[in-house]
Amino acid sequence: MTARRTMAALAAGAVAYLLFIRPRQQRWGATRMEAHAPMPGDDIAPRAHLQATRAVTIDAPPKEVWPWLVQMGGYTRAGWYSYDHIDNARRPSADRIVPELQHLQAGDVMPTAPDGTGFTVERIDPPSTLVLSIHAYEGTVSCCITLRESGDGSRLVVRLRVRARPTLRGLAFLALMEVGDFVMMRKQLLTIRARAEGAAS
Repeated sequence: MTARRTMAALAAGAVAYLLFIRPRQQRWGATRMEAHAPMPGDDIAPRAHLQATRAVTIDAPPKEVWPWLVQMGGYTRAGWYSYDHIDNARRPSADRIVPELQHLQAGDVMPTAPDGTGFTVERIDPPSTLVLSIHAYEGTVSCCITLRESGDGSRLVVRLRVRARPTLRGLAFLALMEVGDFVMMRKQLLTIRARAEGAAS
């Protein structure tokens, strides 16, 4: 009986996650239109197993938000503005614009690991669009970051797509992204907003 109750509880939890929690995580802060509209870089990870579109409104114009985006990257760059003890070796993300990190170009790498590997810049159109990708053994990841004017401020929309390889490592990677990315990206978006609004005030 205990085993049956445990299985029933797990099944109920899984259903609740899929029906109620997962949809909110995958479009946190984004409108329905933003979540379903095509974005640059969608073709990098076709037939994605995971697609998440998240957004925040920032009380600062795009030209003042953009510098915070182009200096992102772990270890040798300004950080990811998320939980630094997880993705930046405990080094705090920058709380200022770093001039020497403002010259990002297609082909550059924004590190996610100490060995310098990470997101490759696929496309950059200042101050509106940044498309990143990872092609790894576990699968392919695309990340599109867009900025547009919204009143006197900006609308920052980020889309993540993951196409995992049909291997144990690929499935483990997908599971990690499924749960962990929401936590990290939410923190990232809120921190970028706070940094940009603080600098603009």
